[in-house]
Amino acid sequence: MIINCLIIDDEPLAINVIKNHIKEIDNINVIDTFNSAIDALNFMKSNTVDLLFLDINMPLLDGLDFIKSLDKKPMIVITTAYSEYAIKTYELEVLDYLMKPISFPRFLKTVNRAFKELNSNLTSNLKVAKRAHIFIKVDKKKMQKIYLDEILIIESLRDYLKITTISNKYIIHSTLSSFTEKLPSNNFIRIHRSFTIAIDKIEAVQGNSVEIDGFKYVIGRSYIEHVKNRILQ
Repeated sequence: MIINCLIIDDEPLAINVIKNHIKEIDNINVIDTFNSAIDALNFMKSNTVDLLFLDINMPLLDGLDFIKSLDKKPMIVITTAYSEYAIKTYELEVLDYLMKPISFPRFLKTVNRAFKELNSNLTSNLKVAKRAHIFIKVDKKKMQKIYLDEILIIESLRDYLKITTISNKYIIHSTLSSFTEKLPSNNFIRIHRSFTIAIDKIEAVQGNSVEIDGFKYVIGRSYIEHVKNRILQ
């Protein structure tokens, strides 16, 4: 995990102090520095930033108004020589408030907090991410959810399909063509007029067949070139 940060301060010496501290810490990268909050704001419109080190007293646009102008806020650390703004900045949900001159031990504590915050956000995003799935009609009244990453193979049985997953088998009324069209083409491929398979579940390729879950499935003659190109690329 790498934190990409900006330093925004109208004092070059203050910027250099933070840059020198950052040089001593792994996995944090200064992507740019600005003496003007307005210039930084324009930069952020087209660039992704994880963390800001932000001074308050700056010309034209001060740090507090800068924060209020952001549509999407990264993590923000205030760097200032004045203590009286602390309450106002915490109301703006800043990560930390560093008083100048900034010592390295205090700076390191803040950066570690930023890493912890970023990791927590990434974990939360993974938890709420929807796992891809579809619903299939297994009888007149029941629609069954199946997760796409559990499907091994779909086999045509004339007007019906047998869907084999990691833990179950389902028989549904459908054609292989129409069902395959509903699946993401980067994850599934039709290998025969009777079979569509999950590419990531292939365990081996031998001659004109693939092996999935210990069973071999023949690749149709008209499919073999396309299938092998996809599987072995």
